Amino acid sequence: MLSTIHVKNFALIDEANVNLGAGLNILTGETGAGKSILIDAVNAALGGKVSKDIIGKHGDYSLIELVFVIDDPDKVELLNQADIYPEEDGTLILSRRITESRNACRINDETVTLSRLKSVTGLLIDIHGQHEHQSLLHKQKHLEILDDFAVYKVGQLKAELAESYRRYRKSQLALSQYEMDEDKRLREMDFLQFEIREIEDARLKEGEEEDLAAQFKRMNNAGKIVEKLQEVLENVGYEGRDSAGEQIDRALRAMTPVTGFDEAIEGFYAQLEDVDSILSGLCREINDYLGEMSFDSRELQEIENRLDTIRSIQAKYGADYSKVMESLEEKKARLTELEEFEERKAAAQKTFAQAKKETDALAAKLSEIRKVEAYHLTEAIRTALVDLNFLEVQFSMEFGRTEQVSANGFDEMEFLISTNPGEDLKPLGQVASGGELSRIMLAIKAVLADVDQIDSLIFDEIDTGISGRTAQKVSEKLNYIGRSHQVICITHLPQIAAMADNHYRIEKSVVNQKTVTRIDKLNAEQEIEELARILGGAVITDTVLESAREMKELAQQKKSHK
Repeated sequence: MLSTIHVKNFALIDEANVNLGAGLNILTGETGAGKSILIDAVNAALGGKVSKDIIGKHGDYSLIELVFVIDDPDKVELLNQADIYPEEDGTLILSRRITESRNACRINDETVTLSRLKSVTGLLIDIHGQHEHQSLLHKQKHLEILDDFAVYKVGQLKAELAESYRRYRKSQLALSQYEMDEDKRLREMDFLQFEIREIEDARLKEGEEEDLAAQFKRMNNAGKIVEKLQEVLENVGYEGRDSAGEQIDRALRAMTPVTGFDEAIEGFYAQLEDVDSILSGLCREINDYLGEMSFDSRELQEIENRLDTIRSIQAKYGADYSKVMESLEEKKARLTELEEFEERKAAAQKTFAQAKKETDALAAKLSEIRKVEAYHLTEAIRTALVDLNFLEVQFSMEFGRTEQVSANGFDEMEFLISTNPGEDLKPLGQVASGGELSRIMLAIKAVLADVDQIDSLIFDEIDTGISGRTAQKVSEKLNYIGRSHQVICITHLPQIAAMADNHYRIEKSVVNQKTVTRIDKLNAEQEIEELARILGGAVITDTVLESAREMKELAQQKKSHK
């Protein structure tokens, strides 16, 4: 149940805190007072689209908080499955802060995305806006209503059908890959065989390209390498008078006579011996390298040719050895598939036929259940319409079949209605006016109330286009829904307002040269005064007040006879 609506700086609402109760909650007020603004704020808190223009004149942000109290263990379990956890006392707070640049949504103390917020709200509240009844003009809405009514009969079956349809579409896609003529298949096989042969004939080895590239680089620069290493030996070796090795040798001889005079000199001598040893070792290694180095132009050409082959294969089939091998395996697998084309095609056809048969069977079973439940639904709606002053109404559902099965079956259906004796049943859009559509939607909501798991329902001006006895019937139907659900209803009609379990008045006034909207819960006497205002308009006489009091008493009597 929605227990509290807190709105701050939203359009004309400076700040409002509405504590709602169970049963039928009625909101009334003068035209333009801001009744629909409150519903807009609730919609915004539930993740609906908002414009930056809704930020009021009393600050630089808007804030809406909705406090729900969840006492149904099944509902708590559904929320837990969505990774949403009410407090231990069942409290769940949805809030949305709107600024010029961003929105911040929270569930209890956790910041959430707008999409996650929307995913939760469908479990908590259902808003019937001023124009929602227009959705009844679309046939797909009729199927949705039937499935909502028969949810306990078709819910599991629809889930099975959706999974079966997924397999059906997957098998259909797999089968489509075998839609090629024989010539095309043979051409693809020839080309695959050529590519496989080309890769295998190259006899690639892992790491071969890197090794050959290093060899090629060394051999291709052999002359320069020899020249420079010879130059190194001349400078650091022991053959030239000015070479580093010869100078270090002379230094050692010069230091030898004085090493015994001081320990420090002995240390210098030891370090110099180390340098001489390192330099001598370097010269030996360079000489060994030069001794082993050979240049063979034919070998160089062979390496270059092999590198060209490897890189050509990699350019066509993959950037490196592992990618080429992956490509080879894929081509072999595809070739095997084409070689076994007929056998695999037959298997795919069998899988597809089996999936189609299963999907068609589930769709047919779903259709049969829907037809049975459609009778119960339309009869219940017809009875509810009679209660709403459609005295000679007929109401039924016409079934058709789509060309292709889908995850939702193959049913195509439409509500038909006749509101006058002797008239043929016709689609709603051809018969019902706007006010009649509102009552039909209310009748549907009343019928679905017995199976609907959503605790709170909001009706925004469902009284459009009705008056008199019809308005009285609508009020009684709202009262009926309010026995099992929390109903929040905006209305202009006294018949509906009189049925309130909790009555709120919305008023617009000017404070500090700013127009603001305030919302107050009415006590028993204030309810009579508000009813009198709705009944009498500008002038409220004692007679009007007495009529209002009588209307409230009659409503209470009607509510007590459940």
